[in-house]
Amino acid sequence: MASAASAPPPPANLRRIVAASLIGTTIEWYDFFLYGSAAALVFNKLFFPDSDPLVGTLLSFLTYAVGFAARPLGALVFGHYGDRLGRKKLLVLSLLLMGGATFAIGLLPTHATIGTAAPVLLTVLRLVQGFALGGEWGGAVLLVSEHGDARRRGFWASWPQTGAPAGQLLATGVLSFLTAVLSDSAFGSWGWRIPFLLSGVLVIVGLWIRLSVDESPVFKQALAQAEARKATPDAAAEKLPLVSVLRHHWRDVLVAMGARMAENISYYVITAFILVYATTSAGVSKQTALNAVLIASAVHFAVIPLWGALSDRIGRRPVYLLGAAGVGLWMFPFFSLIDTGGFGNLILAVTVGLVLHGAMYAPQAAFFSEMFATRMRYSGASIGAQFASVAAGAPAPLIATALLSDYGSSTPISLYVIGAAVVTIVAVGVAKETRHRDLSDVEPSDDVEPPAAHPADARTA
Repeated sequence: MASAASAPPPPANLRRIVAASLIGTTIEWYDFFLYGSAAALVFNKLFFPDSDPLVGTLLSFLTYAVGFAARPLGALVFGHYGDRLGRKKLLVLSLLLMGGATFAIGLLPTHATIGTAAPVLLTVLRLVQGFALGGEWGGAVLLVSEHGDARRRGFWASWPQTGAPAGQLLATGVLSFLTAVLSDSAFGSWGWRIPFLLSGVLVIVGLWIRLSVDESPVFKQALAQAEARKATPDAAAEKLPLVSVLRHHWRDVLVAMGARMAENISYYVITAFILVYATTSAGVSKQTALNAVLIASAVHFAVIPLWGALSDRIGRRPVYLLGAAGVGLWMFPFFSLIDTGGFGNLILAVTVGLVLHGAMYAPQAAFFSEMFATRMRYSGASIGAQFASVAAGAPAPLIATALLSDYGSSTPISLYVIGAAVVTIVAVGVAKETRHRDLSDVEPSDDVEPPAAHPADARTA
């Protein structure tokens, strides 16, 4: 029998919670992906003008990767306080940090104005973005997972995941529109700032919606139980969430990290590196490449809830494994289609890649949430997801660009993604199926230090 905490909330309330998580994650991913697209298109010229074009792109992607380096720190800090204070408070803070940093990038002077201070400031703001996003993902998916019931958790929890393609769609759409209506000189001079400044308006909307939702009932129940334990005689201090994660769930953290490898690497190769590859190797215009990613992101958005619903029927692992194997097998056809230079082939390459990616990304929210106990769930899910991003998504465009520069071929890049797919297949293959777990029941019995022995007990031992 499900506990009261896990009973499904009224449909209207659940939809409001899903909407709040989706809109918040969309805004945060818009901010994060906007930087990636700008890094591929203009930042190499604006902040690294003295470099060779491809070297400038590498340096631009290096600042892009710095954001990933800050995500584990965000996961640790936000996870700790999210497990202690609640999901909602930390989600509001992450949105403010991300939006503020993105808006500031839109005001940032370029290398032509302040010299080397420009890329330094750009890097600092990228660190803030990464720190905020490291805390955002875990809280958003947990808020939905902990409100919903186990029967449809994969479906409902997949909606915050659609924030990634929605943010990509929004960021790419704004950039595509601006590159279509502005000349190259106008876009490079001032037009690139518009999407970053737009983030200020989006954050206000996101905060208004996010502040209107309730805290997770599963978390409130766990917090009440923890407070009750503290009130008992000889109660011991509760362990730090990070300590509990490493003690009880270190295998789950490793599984989550392995599961993220193919998902994270393939996504950034398909959506970020393609803007470099298609324009430099396949002779495709910036506008054409952006439009292909735009169309594919719309399809990606639509299929993620479908994959999430399928994971409710057949399990998280089968759907995830299908996506990992599919992405690995698709890489050689992916680049072959792009090499033709045809717009239709470009759309097909990116769309199929993102549909297969969605099979991993959709069940990931419920899968990771179900691995960890309530009072360490924010920390566990965030650490597993964000520490992997340092080795996966962070260097992916950088490694792909370097491989292209060194070998002049897409073959090493395909093998790179295939290797990541193998790691993910192994990690998910050894994991346990989680779809039937009641989140309020996934609680280690030794979540607190045992109380010290009473003197009377010692005498009678």
